[in-house]
Amino acid sequence: MFQKTRLQLTLLNSIVFIVLIAILSRTIYFYTENQIYKEVNESLEKRDGGMPGGRPQGEFLLGPGPSVIVWGPDDTIIEPRLREDSFIKVNESKFFPKRFDKIEEISVNGYTYRALSTQGYTDYGEVTVQFIRNVDTEKEMLNRLLLILIVGGGIGSLVAVGAGYLLAGRALIPVKKSWDQQQQFVSDASHEIRTPLAVIQSRADLLFQSPNATIEEKAVDISIISKEVRRLNKLVNGLLTLTRTDSNQMEVKKSNFFLDDLLMDIVEQYTDIASFQEKTITSYAPNQIVFLGDKERIHQLLVILVDNAMKFTDEGGVISISCVKNSSSIILSVEDNGKGIPQEEIPKIFNRFYQIEQSRSANEGSGLGLSIAKWIVNTHQGTIKVTSEPNTSTRFEITFPRNQKNK
Repeated sequence: MFQKTRLQLTLLNSIVFIVLIAILSRTIYFYTENQIYKEVNESLEKRDGGMPGGRPQGEFLLGPGPSVIVWGPDDTIIEPRLREDSFIKVNESKFFPKRFDKIEEISVNGYTYRALSTQGYTDYGEVTVQFIRNVDTEKEMLNRLLLILIVGGGIGSLVAVGAGYLLAGRALIPVKKSWDQQQQFVSDASHEIRTPLAVIQSRADLLFQSPNATIEEKAVDISIISKEVRRLNKLVNGLLTLTRTDSNQMEVKKSNFFLDDLLMDIVEQYTDIASFQEKTITSYAPNQIVFLGDKERIHQLLVILVDNAMKFTDEGGVISISCVKNSSSIILSVEDNGKGIPQEEIPKIFNRFYQIEQSRSANEGSGLGLSIAKWIVNTHQGTIKVTSEPNTSTRFEITFPRNQKNK
């Protein structure tokens, strides 16, 4: 598919380049022609050529300067007087003007002339006075220029095709990358959705095999179905969020709120859960911090990070969230003393559906949380940094500018 598109783009790019080369070549040729013939045309228009009177018969030559030929009423040359075998007399009909009061180009047996003719009336009848000048030198220069432009245009066209092919390839790199990411996204999403659906279906089939069983007897199956439904619902919500962010349909409504109060709300929300899991969650916000942002999204960001910290912290562990400010930034951090993240895994953890192996083995999560978290940080013009030591600690540090733009 991409090869066909690349060839189409190459053709389009090549046509554009060739047309530009043709326009440029045509412009150069006509500009040069105009400059070369400018002096010739001016000399003809000034009619500063001399009448050949006084010259011996047969000695009239058409040289680089303007000469004058006078034509009689019968369209024959009456001045100068020429021998019958002279070049001009032999080609008399070819020299006769075809247009009047406008410069014309005359070609005779390989020679080129430019002429300006006008008609008048005398006692002898209507006559035509023709001012004419040989321009073989100028024509030769133009022919050489035309040859150069044709050869150069041909080479340029070949180069344009090659350049068009290369440019088409470069232009398709982000498209192909996006396509591959989309294909991977669909594949991963299908896999993640298929897993809970398979569990729900298998447990539901077990329930149908024992229609007379009590709820108490099937409590385990029902609990697993409920858990997988919640997991599936969370996954679908995550997919919808990422889909809307990709299409810029997700609205971010910014307003001022107290970030330190939000931290307290998060701690209160997780205190009972942490206590049940024999873990501790604390917060640190020494100053009252007014933050311009989407409170709901920042709350979602903290929930994602705290959820991950809870998941990877063993019993007796501590999860700490803090918020401090300096002259230019607001720094929000979530830190735990849990399992940590291998250094080689850190650059990948924000990829969609990516889960480190120890997380996959637990069969929890969808790998979308940190992707959503990164999007939330980006929409608030912030940056997120991860530092971790395996089996020691993990710290997510988000830095927001204090001069947050309201958009």
